[in-house]
Amino acid sequence: MRYLSLIALTFAFNANIFAQDLKLPALSPTAKISQEFSTSSIDISYSRPSMRGRKVFGDLVPYGEVWRTGANSATKIKFGEDVTIGGQDVKAGEYALYTIPGQTEWTVILNKGTGNWGAAGYETSSDVARFKVTPKVSDKNVQTFSISIGNITYNSCNLDIAWEKTKLVIPVKANNQERLDAAIDKAINNPNIPYFQAANYYFETSQNLDKAYSYVNKALESNPKAFYMWNLKARIAQKLGKKEEGIAAAEKSMETAKGSAFESEYIHKGNKLIAEMKKS
Repeated sequence: MRYLSLIALTFAFNANIFAQDLKLPALSPTAKISQEFSTSSIDISYSRPSMRGRKVFGDLVPYGEVWRTGANSATKIKFGEDVTIGGQDVKAGEYALYTIPGQTEWTVILNKGTGNWGAAGYETSSDVARFKVTPKVSDKNVQTFSISIGNITYNSCNLDIAWEKTKLVIPVKANNQERLDAAIDKAINNPNIPYFQAANYYFETSQNLDKAYSYVNKALESNPKAFYMWNLKARIAQKLGKKEEGIAAAEKSMETAKGSAFESEYIHKGNKLIAEMKKS
């Protein structure tokens, strides 16, 4: 009997070692997203279940109940700076992302319970933001649960959540304008003046164009052979309606680009700008 017990114990011990060494594919693999946004980033960590022939919403994921918005531990989203999401102001930090699915309306929740296992431990008292989103319906199934960040601009993006035939589009906005204006004004007074970067930022965001024009001219004073700066000056002048200055800057951009690896690119850009300004 002792001998049999020893055999059984040895078998159990070996089976346990084998189980510890066994590596099988995860049914809901973990994904991590890090998206540069505004002057920081948005980071997401979540698990991705698949349909595998199952009906998802209203069955596997019930309507009207708090859902972990993924699988396994709570889905986590981290904002590197203060944002507005779904119309709600949220401070920089990491939060658990919960949802309450519905047929015609979902509730999206940001909660402090980042250490929760799924919805276990969820408490409404730890909610940081809660808002409603109308789901979109697609003709095609998304087999594997997906969270992504799209439609990115200098101060806005969308948080997209999709599974089965349902998609949520959640607007996110960085409250960065006053902060960036102050940072630019401060940087302009430093020894290494970033005139070109400031001019390019204002041009790309279509604001403070007079400042942008002044800054690109100052940048060109210290680097008159920078063909890309002349091209930027031409584009800013075009937006300001300064046709003669814009055409002259475009021609200068093409001239200074000659002999560089970017000659053909900037000749093409310059000719296009000149044609547009002559036509308008």
